[in-house]
Amino acid sequence: MRRILKRGAAATALALSFIGGNEGLKTEAYLDIVGVPTVCFGETRGVNLGDSYTPAECRVMFAERLTEFEAGLDRLIADPLEDRIPDRSYVGILDWAYNVGLGAAARSTLIRKLNAGDLRGACNELPRWRFAGGEGVRGLLIRRNKARQLCHEGLDGIPADVPFRWDGA
Repeated sequence: MRRILKRGAAATALALSFIGGNEGLKTEAYLDIVGVPTVCFGETRGVNLGDSYTPAECRVMFAERLTEFEAGLDRLIADPLEDRIPDRSYVGILDWAYNVGLGAAARSTLIRKLNAGDLRGACNELPRWRFAGGEGVRGLLIRRNKARQLCHEGLDGIPADVPFRWDGA
């Protein structure tokens, strides 16, 4: 496997599988849940309805964007903390940043907790990001719980005890 993330081949494989699996592959552009044209593995930049790509083009686009998001996330994380975050925890947080965008990530309590050295608290922030267009979205909660579990696996070697529960909001 070609290394995409600077963290190495194992983190790259995990990120491609975890984030790609969460995003899903759609080769024809569509409107996402909040009406943003989206294609491939959640790509929104420069996408117009009617655009289409081959699966191979989508994989290249996804790899390039993951590299960009890794660099952007690393700029948000205080040095040298980024090197102390276990790969599984980092990929869970990268999944969240890829999904919500670096602008939203930069303003988040999650990043503040991470930079304060509260890695467990940062992991526990993930399920709070279950809204799209002001509405609670069950699919986002499921995704965030998976990311939270991965994040805790990185810290403890085991997933978090109890997933955040869906209350419709």
